Amino acid sequence: MSIKRIDVGARMSGAVIHGNTVYLAGQVGEGASVTDQCKSALAEVDRLLAAAGTNKSKVLQTLIYLADISDFAEMNAAWEAWVDPANTPARATSEAKLAAPKYKVEFIVTAAVD
Repeated sequence: MSIKRIDVGARMSGAVIHGNTVYLAGQVGEGASVTDQCKSALAEVDRLLAAAGTNKSKVLQTLIYLADISDFAEMNAAWEAWVDPANTPARATSEAKLAAPKYKVEFIVTAAVD
C-alpha cells in the first residue's frame, strides 16, 4: 500500500494517507478564546481533509486536548457547530499541557478516504 504525505515539513506532515485512512497531525488554532481557536483549528482540519480527498462526514475518531478542562463546555459548543451530526466520530477529550502556552485546544483527527 502506498503512503501519501500532505504539507510535508522537516518535523512532521500535516496529514498522512495510508490505504483508505488519513491521519492528521494535531491541529491548533489562533485566537484569544477557546471558541476562536476551535473554529480556526477545525477550519484547518477541513482544509487537510479536503486535500486528502475526504471531509468531516468521514471522520472516524477525534482526540481533543484542552489546556484547561474547565473549557470543556465552550469547546463542545464549537465542536457541535462543526461536526456532522449525522456522522459523529468516536471521540475522547483530555486535559494536557499543549506545545505553547497560547494554545487552549488541539484536535487530532483520523478519517476514511474513499
